[in-house]
Amino acid sequence: MGRVKHQESGEAPEAEATPERSYHELVENVNAIARPLASRKLTRKLYKCIKKASKVKQIRRGVKEVQKFINKGEKGITVLAGDTLPIDVYCHIPIMCEDRSLPYVYIPSKTDLGAAAGSKRPTCVIMIKAHEDYQEAYDECLEEVEALPLPL
Repeated sequence: MGRVKHQESGEAPEAEATPERSYHELVENVNAIARPLASRKLTRKLYKCIKKASKVKQIRRGVKEVQKFINKGEKGITVLAGDTLPIDVYCHIPIMCEDRSLPYVYIPSKTDLGAAAGSKRPTCVIMIKAHEDYQEAYDECLEEVEALPLPL
């Protein structure tokens, strides 16, 4: 509970955050149902689109909220985290998306998904809604997500 003393040697104190992990390290931790999995390039585009959407409050976060708005008929790209365990938490979301012809994609990390949405907490599901402020980025992501092959 005392004061934190700064280092006098001129070195910056080490960051407490976990070190960045590469895409391939993250892909090793994905679960069995994480198909279609976004490529590294598409994952980065989705993170940027999520950041832009969260600034204008055009995202839906969490299983309960995304499920509610899918049932209400809201349109958007559903992004699911591939490292969520147990899979029973969100295994019904892709089926709901397929029934309503909504595009969905898995990305490797729920921690990075939460961080892209501006949260310190991990998030396993996010729905990105279209908006004119980031329409070009959204359309590009939508086109690539729809081009991915659906699992059999």
